[in-house]
Amino acid sequence: MKRIVELISEEVKTAFNKCRYDESLGAVSISNRPDLCQYQCNGAMAGAKLYHKAPIQIAGEVAGLLKDNKVIDTIEAVNPGFLNINIRRDWLAQYLSDMTACQDGKLGIEVPVRQTVIVDYGGANVAKPLHVGHLRSAVIGESIKRISRYMGHETIGDVHLGDWGLQMGLVITELKERKPELPYFDEDYEGDYPDEAPFTISELEEIYPTASGKSKEDEDYKKRAMEATAKLQNGVRGYRALWKHIINVSVADLRRNYDSLDVHFDLWKGESDVHDIIPGMVKYLKDGGYTRVSDGALVVDVKEETDTKEMPPCMILKSDGASLYNTTDLATIMDRVKTYDPDRIVYLTDKRQNLYFEQVFRCARKTHLIDEDKELIHIGFGTVNGKDGKPFKTRDGGVMRLEYLISDINERMYKRITENREIDEAEAKEISRIVGLAAIKYGDLSNQASKDYIFDVDKFTSSEGNTGPYILYTIVRIKSILDKYAQAGGTVPETEGVRLKFNVPDSASEADLMLCLTGFAETIEGAYKEAAPHRICAYIYSLANAFNSFYHEVRILAEEDAEKKEGYIALLALTKKVLSDCIDMLGFGAPDRM
Repeated sequence: MKRIVELISEEVKTAFNKCRYDESLGAVSISNRPDLCQYQCNGAMAGAKLYHKAPIQIAGEVAGLLKDNKVIDTIEAVNPGFLNINIRRDWLAQYLSDMTACQDGKLGIEVPVRQTVIVDYGGANVAKPLHVGHLRSAVIGESIKRISRYMGHETIGDVHLGDWGLQMGLVITELKERKPELPYFDEDYEGDYPDEAPFTISELEEIYPTASGKSKEDEDYKKRAMEATAKLQNGVRGYRALWKHIINVSVADLRRNYDSLDVHFDLWKGESDVHDIIPGMVKYLKDGGYTRVSDGALVVDVKEETDTKEMPPCMILKSDGASLYNTTDLATIMDRVKTYDPDRIVYLTDKRQNLYFEQVFRCARKTHLIDEDKELIHIGFGTVNGKDGKPFKTRDGGVMRLEYLISDINERMYKRITENREIDEAEAKEISRIVGLAAIKYGDLSNQASKDYIFDVDKFTSSEGNTGPYILYTIVRIKSILDKYAQAGGTVPETEGVRLKFNVPDSASEADLMLCLTGFAETIEGAYKEAAPHRICAYIYSLANAFNSFYHEVRILAEEDAEKKEGYIALLALTKKVLSDCIDMLGFGAPDRM
C-alpha cells in the first residue's frame, strides 16, 4: 500500500509536470510547521535555479492547478516559494479505511522479500551476575528482534554467551584452591562425575570476582588460571565436566533474570560452540592467501585506500597460537552462514567496540566468509548513567545488579498503585510488574541507542510526559471506553484485516489522530531498516498525545448519533491496536487497568 505522502506527492508532481517543470520538484514531506499546514513542498526553491524564475511564481502556478483536487483540500504558495498543503478530510478517512482492509493485519506494511535475520544480543558472561550495564543490549536487542518478526522475517535471537575465555580458567583455579579434593582435579579419576554442581549460583558469583582480584595481584595465580583455561579448551575431562556445571548453574540464573525483563533467546550459544571449527577456518584463511604474520601473530589486513583514520589489521591468532574474540566472532559468522544462511546479522554491544566490529566485518567480507550482499550491522549503544552523569551505581558506589534495579522499580510502582486505593494485592503486584517493565524499557528505548542517557527513576515511572506508564495509561483509557461501549450493548469491531468505517472528521483533533495513525507502516519499516526502536517510541508518544487531545475534546460515548459513535469506536479500536502492536515490538505489554 502506498504511503500517504507518496500519494500526495503524485498529485503535486503531476501539477509540476503540467506547468512544464520537472515533476521530481513535486516531492512532498511532512510539514516542519504543523501549526501552519500538514504537508509541504519546497520544490519551487530548487526550480528557481533551473528555470530562472522567482520561486514564488513557480509555487503559485502549481498551487493554481491544485485548487480543486481529490486529495488536497488547501494549498497555498508562501514566500519565498513554499507550498503549504492540507489534505481533504474525506480522503483521509478513506485512506485510513483502506489501511485497515490490508489482509495481513499489518496496516499497509510491505515486505517484498522474506529474509532470515540473526540478532546477536545479551552477551552475558557466565559465572557473573547481570548488572545494569547489561540492560541496553538485552532491551534494544529484544526490540529489534520483535520488530523484525513483525515485519515478517524469520528472526533468530542468540545470546552469544562469554563462556570460553580466561574467566573460566579463573573460576576453575579458585575452585581448585578451595576444594582440591574434588574429583575434577584428579587426573587419574575414571568414574562418573557428580550430577550436582559443587557450588551454588551465589557461591559462583562470589568466586569469580575473588579470582579476578587475585589474578591482578598474583602473577603465579594468573599463570595457573591461564593454564587451566588451556586445559579446558584442550578437552581435559575433569575441567570440561566442571565447566558444564558452571554453564548449567549460570544459564539457569541468566534465564530467570532475562525472563524478568521479558527477554527471550532462541539460541543459547557461546564462544565455546565454535571452538572446534576454528582450526579449519584458520587453515582456510591461510590457504586462501588472506593472512600474514606480524610480530609472530597471524593477521588479515583490512585497511582500505579510502580510510582516513588508522585501521589496524584483524588479528586471527596471537603469537602463542591462542585465539581471540576476533577468531571466535569470525568463526561464529562462518557457522551462522553455513547453518542459517542469514541475510542480515545485527550485533548489540557497547559503542566502544565500533572499531572492533568494523575490523571483523571487513575481514569476514574480504575473506568471503560471508557474501557482499549480506548485511552485517553493529549497533553500538551508550551507557546508562545516574543523575550525576556517571555510570549508574548503587548508593554505596557499587555496580547495581539488574535484578535489584527491576525489584526497586516494581516496588516503587506498587506503592504508587496501592496509594489511596483499595486493590487486591496480587493484582497490584502484577500491575506494578507490567508498568515497571514498561518504565524501564521505554526509558531506555526512547533514547537513540548510540547516546548515553540518565536513568531517572522519578521521570521513568511518571504517568505523565514521554514515559512508558503514560503510554500504558493511554491504552488503559482506550480499553475502558471500549469496555463501557460493549457493556452498553455496542459491538467493538475487529481490527485484523477488516475494513473499518471512519467518520469524515469534523474536528481538528479527530483529523490529527487519523493523520497520526497513517504513519504507522512508515514508522515500523523505518525502525526495521535502521534497527532503531527509538523511532517507534517517538511515534507512539505522538499518537498518545493525539488520542488524548481527541479524548478531551470529543464526547465519545455521549454522542447521540449512533453512526457517528460507531466511527469514533472504530477510531479508538484502531488506535488501541496500533499502540498495542508497537509496545509489543518494544518488549512490554499493557494491563487492563492502572
